[in-house]
Amino acid sequence: MTDRTPQRLKTLATRSASTVALAIALAFPAHADVPAPVDQPYPGTIVLNVDATNLSQQIFRMHMTIPVKPGPLTLLYPQWLPANHGPNGPITQLAGLKFTANGKPVEWTRDPVQVFAFHVTVPEGATTLEAEYQYLSPLDTSQGRITMTDDILGVQWPSVTLYPAGYVARRITVQPNLKLPAGWKYASALETQDRQGDDVHFKPHDLETLIDSPLFAGRYAKTFDLDPGGKVPVRLNVFADTPESLDAKPEQIAAHRALVQQAYKLFGSYHYNHYDFLFALSDEFGGIGREHHQSSENGVKPGYFTDWAKSEAGRDLLPHEYTHSWDGKFRRPAGQNVPNFNTPLQNELLWVYEGQTQYWGNVLAARSGLVSAAGARDALAATAARYDNVAGRAWRAVQDTVNDPILNARRPLGWANWQCSEDYYSEGQLIWLDVDTRIRELSGDKRSLNDFARAFYGIKDGSFLPEFYTFEDVVAALNKVQPYDWATFLRSKLDGHGPGAPLDGLARAGWKLVYTDTPTDLIKGADDRNKVTDLSYSLGFTVTADGGIRSVIWDGVGFRAGLAANSTIVAVNNRGYKADLLKKAIREAKDGKPIELLVKKGNVLRTVSLDYRGGLRYPRLERIPGTKDRLDGIYSALK
Repeated sequence: MTDRTPQRLKTLATRSASTVALAIALAFPAHADVPAPVDQPYPGTIVLNVDATNLSQQIFRMHMTIPVKPGPLTLLYPQWLPANHGPNGPITQLAGLKFTANGKPVEWTRDPVQVFAFHVTVPEGATTLEAEYQYLSPLDTSQGRITMTDDILGVQWPSVTLYPAGYVARRITVQPNLKLPAGWKYASALETQDRQGDDVHFKPHDLETLIDSPLFAGRYAKTFDLDPGGKVPVRLNVFADTPESLDAKPEQIAAHRALVQQAYKLFGSYHYNHYDFLFALSDEFGGIGREHHQSSENGVKPGYFTDWAKSEAGRDLLPHEYTHSWDGKFRRPAGQNVPNFNTPLQNELLWVYEGQTQYWGNVLAARSGLVSAAGARDALAATAARYDNVAGRAWRAVQDTVNDPILNARRPLGWANWQCSEDYYSEGQLIWLDVDTRIRELSGDKRSLNDFARAFYGIKDGSFLPEFYTFEDVVAALNKVQPYDWATFLRSKLDGHGPGAPLDGLARAGWKLVYTDTPTDLIKGADDRNKVTDLSYSLGFTVTADGGIRSVIWDGVGFRAGLAANSTIVAVNNRGYKADLLKKAIREAKDGKPIELLVKKGNVLRTVSLDYRGGLRYPRLERIPGTKDRLDGIYSALK
């Protein structure tokens, strides 16, 4: 008998390998790679139709016609959104995706690695591919920001758009159309071709411009000309839940017009063909502040005009987003120079993009009269105090926080004071205050950050093609304004660990951060709007109206007593919780009386004793005697 064991083992191994290969093939179908973007024009114009009339269910319905040729095609859903600074395209709300060609279905497969990519094979003889799909606008804030209500809607084109892979975004042409609810008004930086009833047809735009040009529409709307007789239009387009919210007084509009003029005087240029503020005043439409090159999305609660005296703390929103037309959209960090919306962004210079914009937004708010000088100082005090008490600085430098839009995407944090968040915004503001006052001091107050703004952002007046920059470009521009070792200075602030916030600029401006037992109007207003009691600088936490503990300061009084932001204060010194009762207990503790809290966490009740004798503490600014008041010069309107 012949021994065939080796041959049999070889045959079994071959069959086994074939079986495994077949299993793998079935589990992971073959797929085409996602084509890399190439700087070439996409052949033909894509037509995108958006139906935004389903207000009751908050569903956008899309039909897209794409010129194609037979063979493999990959379509992308935008993932990396510039103004979001991260891979936050709302792909989970894309639904119902179907393709057809020549009236017959065309199947699609999602790329298993780049999951925002869809592969199709265009059949022979087809010259167009039809796509139908929906964008399911969030029904509840737990699902995301509300973008459609019974009275206001916002079309963010990345949410409703697919585009072909293999092309640079600016070389893809799209002709968008929109069906509005009956009789609604709209505003956008997009150029309108015509409107027929409630059907709006826009002119063809390159994909980059389309994605960067959102639209607001609403039942109640009013537009204000912010630069009458100017070279290019600047408009404030207001949408509201009720017509009463649109009632703006002449002096209020005058302050917004002053904002435009102060920006022109600061930068000495403009970089848009027109600019449209999209501004929603609503309890239901999601709040927002998002920059675009020729427009901005802004959303606040009603009362912006009608409760003007109470809304000062929020009136730096429009100046901030408007500044972005220069800082962030015209001048952009080199890491933001990407070919399409599915290429990762690099955020290392967000402390310029957002930090300096935060600085100018607050300064322009004061210079225009949207915010009083006292209000601007109070806001600066609140910022200085918050970041002077960030415990997380001990382990995490502000430079690292530029990664937070990618790492966290603004999800709630349990220990924000320790974990840190997007600190490059407001700590960046404090760094740029330091730069401004340092230039002023070194030059004998002959030069300032105003000169940097004009030299850096004011180039190529009238052009809106982006100009990219590096860290070295920023340093070189600062040195042209005022020679100094700016590279070392900036790196020490960005990469250092304190202790405390960078408050040298505040002192150089002639002011210091102090704490008193009386809150500023800004803090009182913020507490009223947010329905909280902010005790961050005394007990080390914030309390909601019903006693919920929030925003616990790491290693603060409450932290050391074992409190966390998942507990509720039931009683203070054996009496049912009230904010005034807790404040009274804090005041009386200075005389040695205890602060005892009955705290509930889940189903567990326990008594917590707080060892604190410092009284109520609220931040404000105080003049440093014998010093020059440079804040007055910074906040004063330019002539």
